[in-house]
Amino acid sequence: MARRKKIYEGKAKILYEGPEPGTLIQYFKDEAMAVPAAGTAAAGQGAEGGFAEGRGVLNNRLSEFFLNGLNGIGVPTYFIRRLNMREQLIRMVEVIPLYVVVRNFAAGEMSERLGIVEGTALPRPIVEFYFNDEKLGDPLVTEEHIIAFGWASQQDLDDMVALALRVNDFLSGVMLGVGMRLADFRIEVGRIWEGDFMRIILADEISPDTCRLWDMRDGEGPLPEGGRATPRVPEDVYAELARRLGVLPSAVTHPMRPTLIN
Repeated sequence: MARRKKIYEGKAKILYEGPEPGTLIQYFKDEAMAVPAAGTAAAGQGAEGGFAEGRGVLNNRLSEFFLNGLNGIGVPTYFIRRLNMREQLIRMVEVIPLYVVVRNFAAGEMSERLGIVEGTALPRPIVEFYFNDEKLGDPLVTEEHIIAFGWASQQDLDDMVALALRVNDFLSGVMLGVGMRLADFRIEVGRIWEGDFMRIILADEISPDTCRLWDMRDGEGPLPEGGRATPRVPEDVYAELARRLGVLPSAVTHPMRPTLIN
């Protein structure tokens, strides 16, 4: 087999040149995603680092499940198809250097920054933007920063917010259906060109690495008076979510206990 050209390697994934122009192969590693810096509000039950056998397989399957679902309801994503247990074929995208975070409940960095008790239901989903630069700690930025520095246009921002809220509606419903509450999540978006027409699409995986999930089973149930949830993460959120969604490969075990992100 011909040696593939590596395009990029991060903490949790490797990108290789795809078989066709405009495509990439995304490989999911077992190494755990490091806990983001304090300024990164984005989301995940990312572990504190290290290796957990089977984690990459689970994230591949879970991301396939969610991205197929989003494609099916008309939300454009970079996902084409899963190739094997660890790899996906994806579209090459001009990624906008921002994290888009959608929050349904106060948690982590937002609770610390605004003094809101963790688990408090927000009056409506709140969309925040963070500049994607690990050396700077992925700082929170405003729309004024984004437009002034040319990272995205006002139309891009409007499209990004609309896309993020559609993703939130879909994910929140799916998670509630399996007894989990979606507190917040992080996505990346990008541009693709179809002739002279440019579209904003989802350009990121969706998995427990990018979502903050709280278990509603074993007693939490509906929100108590005051609109506050009980933040509780399953012992192994990766395997438990895959099991409840029916996408857990029978041969995979995943002993890693996650920790809440900032």
